[in-house]
Amino acid sequence: MCITFVRLLAVLTCSVLASTALSQQYPVRPVRVVVPVAAGGSYDTVARIVGHSLGDKLGQQVVIDNRAGAAGNIGAGVVAKSPADGYTLLFAGTTFVINVSLYKSALPYDAARDFSPVSLIAKTAQLLTAHPSVPAQNLAQLIALAKKNPGKLSYGTGGSGTPNHLVAELLKTTAGIDILHVPFKGGSAPVVALLGGQIDLFVSAPTAVLTYVKDRRLRAIAVSTAQRSPVLPDTPTMSESGVRGFDVATWYCLLAPAGTPAAIVEKLRGVLVATLETPEVRKRLLDEGAVPETSTPEGLAKFIRAEITLWEKAVKVSGAKVE
Repeated sequence: MCITFVRLLAVLTCSVLASTALSQQYPVRPVRVVVPVAAGGSYDTVARIVGHSLGDKLGQQVVIDNRAGAAGNIGAGVVAKSPADGYTLLFAGTTFVINVSLYKSALPYDAARDFSPVSLIAKTAQLLTAHPSVPAQNLAQLIALAKKNPGKLSYGTGGSGTPNHLVAELLKTTAGIDILHVPFKGGSAPVVALLGGQIDLFVSAPTAVLTYVKDRRLRAIAVSTAQRSPVLPDTPTMSESGVRGFDVATWYCLLAPAGTPAAIVEKLRGVLVATLETPEVRKRLLDEGAVPETSTPEGLAKFIRAEITLWEKAVKVSGAKVE
């Protein structure tokens, strides 16, 4: 019995030493970060801001690998099937959890089991904007207008099942209003339609319409998060505007394939936290409307589970389906 215990202790000690050594050596070659969207746009921009600084602190090049398609499922599937050695990572966004409800059994991976959480990176508000012809200066007035004219106001999004669509649907349910969803293919088309007065409202990241809000071609109504957006600090939150407790954000996080050694995950997390504390990186993210926020791997796992539940509700009330 004693001999067996000693042997077990020796094995465990060797395992810990090996894990420590692995963490100290990692990385010894470039690290690939898969971004499951096309190059360009705020998602890709945030990934490149973080990736460049992360590479500097790791002492190895971080290669951004854009793998767009199937609402992010292609890129996530690539990472899920990659070796669990810390050299292929996923820069995941809100669609990662939305797709659990949208695609269900058609997902090429299991969102809960096929990834090792590293850390949350940042959260971004969604902004509700209106064409100046809409006779509402704030959210309370807009809600009153919508209740008086059910189904008459329209809002555009970048497509059915996208985060901006689902945020609007959660707002509709919470505020008890009926406004018409007009889906477009991509985020730029609804901006053009809103500027032309073809739709009344638009839900998007603040940076997508910032120029038009500042030159008063569009009116900023409210943001979806509990805190105001750093790029539009004078625009109130939906909670401030009467929809009490409304707090929905889009976000980014870093994931590794399931089974990645804990020592590597912890090293990545430590370097990522240091990256997001860098004043230059922090400023650049805030300029994109992304508020840096980190977590432990366990905290991120809990957050993802909660987000799966939240967006499942949004998908259900919206009736969004994969086309």
